Amino acid sequence: MTTAVPTDRSMVRSLAPMLLAGAVGLLPFTVFNTSLVDISRATEHSAAATGSLRGLGAVAALVIGLGLAPLLDRVRKHWLAAASLVLLAVATLLGALGSFWSIAVLSLLVGAGTAVLNPAVAAAAADKYGDGPAAARAATLVTATTSMTAMLAAPLLALPALLWDWQGNLIAVAVVSLVLAAVFYRVGVRSGPPEQVATRPSYLASFRALSGKPGVLPVLTVSLLRTAAFMGYLAYIAAYYDYRFHFSSTTFALVWTLSGASFFFGNLLTGRWVKDGRTRPFLLGGLTAAILAMLVLFFTGTLVVALLCTSVLGFSHAAVAACVTTLLVQRAGDQRGGALSLNGVAQSLGTFLGASLGGTALAAAPDFSGVAWAFGAVTLGALVLALTS
Repeated sequence: MTTAVPTDRSMVRSLAPMLLAGAVGLLPFTVFNTSLVDISRATEHSAAATGSLRGLGAVAALVIGLGLAPLLDRVRKHWLAAASLVLLAVATLLGALGSFWSIAVLSLLVGAGTAVLNPAVAAAAADKYGDGPAAARAATLVTATTSMTAMLAAPLLALPALLWDWQGNLIAVAVVSLVLAAVFYRVGVRSGPPEQVATRPSYLASFRALSGKPGVLPVLTVSLLRTAAFMGYLAYIAAYYDYRFHFSSTTFALVWTLSGASFFFGNLLTGRWVKDGRTRPFLLGGLTAAILAMLVLFFTGTLVVALLCTSVLGFSHAAVAACVTTLLVQRAGDQRGGALSLNGVAQSLGTFLGASLGGTALAAAPDFSGVAWAFGAVTLGALVLALTS
């Protein structure tokens, strides 16, 4: 069993296929979001109607993630990743057809595929390093890579789109997905016959066993609340900068990059800092900083202060996300795949709840004060839970 923590550079080399798979999983919806206007023209529907199809992915991720969580530790994770990548390839090829219904299928299949792919590659990365601190660090490297992809994918996809349009980007994603699927399948075959699962608990017993792991359910609840606050805030941050500072979409893109960069470094660095087991101070500190930054942001009239708070929010929420991943890997043991899958479910549900809560708060207080108090309260709930668990 590996107990020493290798350098990040050596771990990145060792985990390269898993890191790349985590990044590829984000690309289909990145193409969808950045090319929404062109896609809506191709489907001959409004941008609002076409954009609403994105919600199908969240529903599929919620249902599939919850339904398959106990099974992720009963099947070889490399094969699960391979199957998910094939599903992404099918989804993107269908989406490239450009009809309204093919985009709907794209959303459903990508949501279902990533609900399995993300926890599978994160758990496989952790499994490569046993049960020591390196296992948690490996999982956080996967999440750091996905956050970096979220920050960089849009501008990187813009150039090839000039050559072959959004359909070409989807086809390119399909090709890369199939190549990676072959790699994961071969790794699964080379690792020998599948382990025996006859002695493993039944489906429902797996859920009960996972819920019985000390500290797992509180950490998942912290993840849900943190996601609701952060994703809800992101849903309305562009409107806030327009309301308070009259930012155009082009100018706000710089704010979005600042937030994305802060999230990436927060995830990357915190995963490194907590690898020796000092998770609790970073978890509590991140939630406290997030509360303060949320309240100051929506009440300040100074641009520099607002930008600083935006950066702090990205960094602190990423720190909490890294702590959640670390704690789940450490506490779930041999059921870490199921725990990470349920974390994906918590994040999907949190995203939906956050957007709904933010909309209600903004309707009640158009000056964004309600948004500040609502998301501050949600984050405070996560902090109280973290303090008492």
